[in-house]
Amino acid sequence: MLYDIAIIGGAIVGSSIAYYLREEGFSGSVALVERDPQFAHAATTLSCASIRQQFSIPENIRLSQFTLKLFRRLRETFGADADIGFREGGYLILAGDNGLPILKANHETQMAAGADIVLEDAEALVRRFPWLSAEGITAGAYGRSGEGWFDAHAMLMLFRKALREKKIDFITADVTGIERQGDSVTGVSLDNGERLDAGIVVNAAGPNAGKVSAMAGLALPVEPRKRNVFIFEARDKYDDMPLLVDTTGIYVRPEGSVYITGGAEPEEGDGPADPADFEPDWPLFKEVIWPVLATRIPAFEAIKPTRAWAGHYDYNTLDQNAVIGPHPQVRNFLFANGFSGHGLQQAPAVGKALAELIVHGGYRTVDCSAFGYSRVAEGRAFRELNVI
Repeated sequence: MLYDIAIIGGAIVGSSIAYYLREEGFSGSVALVERDPQFAHAATTLSCASIRQQFSIPENIRLSQFTLKLFRRLRETFGADADIGFREGGYLILAGDNGLPILKANHETQMAAGADIVLEDAEALVRRFPWLSAEGITAGAYGRSGEGWFDAHAMLMLFRKALREKKIDFITADVTGIERQGDSVTGVSLDNGERLDAGIVVNAAGPNAGKVSAMAGLALPVEPRKRNVFIFEARDKYDDMPLLVDTTGIYVRPEGSVYITGGAEPEEGDGPADPADFEPDWPLFKEVIWPVLATRIPAFEAIKPTRAWAGHYDYNTLDQNAVIGPHPQVRNFLFANGFSGHGLQQAPAVGKALAELIVHGGYRTVDCSAFGYSRVAEGRAFRELNVI
């Protein structure tokens, strides 16, 4: 079968690209290839589904600000019934003495980008959140608006439903090979024996993006990393709790009548995930997370863990930042990869940007040039410091 564009990966990034291609007026044929149509193991649906503006570089802030604007006009865009349960509860990122200079520098960047983030010392934070212990805390950055969490599956389904009316071919298959002739990719082979001839191939394969790029003979430093999410009950309910990120990197936020927590994976020994391993690592909760929670929020000394899940996300080993745009030599192979935990909140912006690039020949709404592949080829890190 012949397609103008074949998108590998049909979760939120691939679906956003397909959606905005049509929105930008692309009338050619588009195939959206997805091996897991129920998205049971997709990074999109196994994420903690949050959005923030607290990044260390302006480009990441702008990507999330685009998505925030979409959230604000969700019903105008997707219909009167569109709802992703967006709760604008904010982020609270804490720092001790050692982390304070970075927190201050990040805050200046965020303020310059127009984000509604307030930097407060420990005393002010305890006044704002009386349930918080200031032990080991010097300051914290709190997003008063424009940050929070939402339903990832509902967001994905809005895009997927919209695509049904936009003449996108949904193909359920696993990509087994990419054919290349010189400086062009020409087609994609599938595990069902079919071959898709394609004028443009877009890699939106999430945690498997590195393997997909390798099929085209292109190096991409992206690998799957396993992350655990735990749910627990507590006697005390704090409706004013933002998504709190401790100095240890462990986070916690409310989810209805329960709480969600994670971020305990140690940096040392953190490597590629076993593709079949989706079992939660419960010792992380008992041995690492719980003591931190009990210190930071004393009422959480008495909590009851209930369930957990584990997912894989696309980790860019070079700099924990996205790789977006065409390969410098193989121009018809495009990347939308390596978001390192930020993909869900940045997907609409990236979809819009790549659609503009394909249809109009350049970025118009959000300039993604800084995320280009050239830095990968040069080994030049464009590092995001706020990786959560």
